[in-house]
Amino acid sequence: MSQFFQIHPDNPQLRLIKQAAQIIHAGGIVALPTDSCYALVCHLDDKNAVEKLRRIRGMDEKHHLTLLCRDLSEIALYARVDNHQFRWLKAATPGPFTVILDATKEVPRRLSHPSRKTIGLRVPENRIAHALLEELAQPLLGATLIFPGDSDPLTDPTEIRDRLERQIDLVIDGGACGVVPTTVIDLTTDEPVLVRQGRGDASLFGL
Repeated sequence: MSQFFQIHPDNPQLRLIKQAAQIIHAGGIVALPTDSCYALVCHLDDKNAVEKLRRIRGMDEKHHLTLLCRDLSEIALYARVDNHQFRWLKAATPGPFTVILDATKEVPRRLSHPSRKTIGLRVPENRIAHALLEELAQPLLGATLIFPGDSDPLTDPTEIRDRLERQIDLVIDGGACGVVPTTVIDLTTDEPVLVRQGRGDASLFGL
């Protein structure tokens, strides 16, 4: 049975943030609000939690999982970022974008794309997500909370609990999120490539 925390979207209660961090450290799967949709997240280095998250979402190893990072400097630990890429990222983060970059050796091999050695990263503009990332002092691994066959992500925390209460460990109720996922931009080539148009304005990348 999953726990259910109501956390204030503008002033997250530190006590609950600390408890959520403990659940993640213990291998838990958490439903978390972001600046686009709710996401399922887990500890970056917990192989069992990562495999469980993939099973819940029905994702194979070729599907990019996303690292939710605190800031640009943290992105640079896990991905190779040149000067051009840095300028694009500085203009677009924090915000509802997922960028695909070449992974560094800091990323466990099982998390990067098996053939391309790339990784998806983002810096969410959401105070609950940011508070949890600060408490953990490292990225979270996540995926948009949408199921195969569904047309839209889950946005209501009560519905999330009803559907997933026996599969995940915590639902964070930070209010309703939108139904539009992040805009995905591939920055592994000379020019940005739009992979998916979502909530973010792709013109920030010259697209």
